[in-house]
Amino acid sequence: MSKITVYPHYGSINGVVQVPPSKYHLHRALIFGSLADGETTIHGKSGALHIRDTLNSLSDFGVDVQHLHNGYAVRGGTYNPSNGKIRVGSSGSTLQFMLGLGSLSEGVAPTYNGHKALRERPIGPLLEALGAMGVEWQANNYKMPVTIQPGRPKGGHIQIPGTLSQWISGLLILAPFAEKDTIIEALPPHNEFTYVQLTIEMQRKFGIHIEEDPSGTKWRVPAGQKYQPTEIHIEPDLSSAAFLLVLSALYPSDIVLQGLEGVGTHPENKILDIIEEFGVSLKYDKQINGARISHPFFRPVGGREIDMRHIPDLIPALSVLAALSQGTTVLKNIGPGRMKESNRVKAMLQLNKMGAKIQEIGDDLIIKGVERLTGASISTYNDHRVQMAFTIAAMRAADKASQLTFPNAYRISYPEFFDHLDVLRNSGLETAQLKRNSLAEEIMRV
Repeated sequence: MSKITVYPHYGSINGVVQVPPSKYHLHRALIFGSLADGETTIHGKSGALHIRDTLNSLSDFGVDVQHLHNGYAVRGGTYNPSNGKIRVGSSGSTLQFMLGLGSLSEGVAPTYNGHKALRERPIGPLLEALGAMGVEWQANNYKMPVTIQPGRPKGGHIQIPGTLSQWISGLLILAPFAEKDTIIEALPPHNEFTYVQLTIEMQRKFGIHIEEDPSGTKWRVPAGQKYQPTEIHIEPDLSSAAFLLVLSALYPSDIVLQGLEGVGTHPENKILDIIEEFGVSLKYDKQINGARISHPFFRPVGGREIDMRHIPDLIPALSVLAALSQGTTVLKNIGPGRMKESNRVKAMLQLNKMGAKIQEIGDDLIIKGVERLTGASISTYNDHRVQMAFTIAAMRAADKASQLTFPNAYRISYPEFFDHLDVLRNSGLETAQLKRNSLAEEIMRV
């Protein structure tokens, strides 16, 4: 198995980088635009592999998506798959957002398939809920490949476990096309509802009306609605920025994250409050079109409890931050993190190989901060967030290099990651020092 070698960085972090557009928003904008009869203009472009997976799926459904200089033009309308094969790659969002939409197809029944790891992820509850909604499907053991029969969904009162937000979002996206009103009720556990809220907020931008029960766990979607074409600007990706924010907390820093203007509607916007609670000050400045973080070295202050139930994608980054911070930090309600591209809880326990003190107790990660880490051999499980988190940890190792498996995992969500690390490591250094290999080149050496 190929590996990458990550070398410690002993200097400071300086420079300016542009935060990439949010893939959370972009998945939804592309799909909602494909459902609208007319042209939707999207400002914000990404080379993330998961976005390419959504683009491939839309292409397989016969949707016309034009690449603009910094965005996309989506001409929506009828789904008409040419050969019935729908590629979803490794993107759980692509699969679960678009699975029910196969029922809107004309002609051949679409069959969804993707990478091996995604074929093992649970979609049984979503398939059962789609069936209750009137969608006919065929699959073996509730796994891909899945064939969806064309036919308008019926609607009704649909109950589904609130274990994963993508299941609920998939139902909400389809529900406006149903023959009668749809009520979607999330049963316990109630996880990741920040992601569900993003789906609803973006649907409203495309003209879809959704009524939310005061409990926050039930939604009514009136039947017979149509997505309307629109023009939309994609917010910066705070899930990607989280790794740079953690990096800035662990080094003397003077950096600008362009495009970052505040919490916005990103489902993980709590990272901005969390990073400040650890002692990092963010100053927003319209003149620089972003946020500046500037401070001499200090050791971040942990010693708090953080509820991860609705922000599980932040578990890898916050595990590294907590491991090197003062005090004992508890990441609570980490269950959803076990059901992502990898079991991220198991993956991050490898910090102990680097000298961290981290325990999994029930649904909590107990992290006692240490002053330094050491280099180690780490499995990233081909999980982009795990790889990026351990890259930050390895940069802060006190002694030796670390080896990480799956060199290209970061491209799934943040293809600029190593380039941005290279900029931040080298900016402000004298010319003689720049003769060293860039961080990205060093990292890619095996």
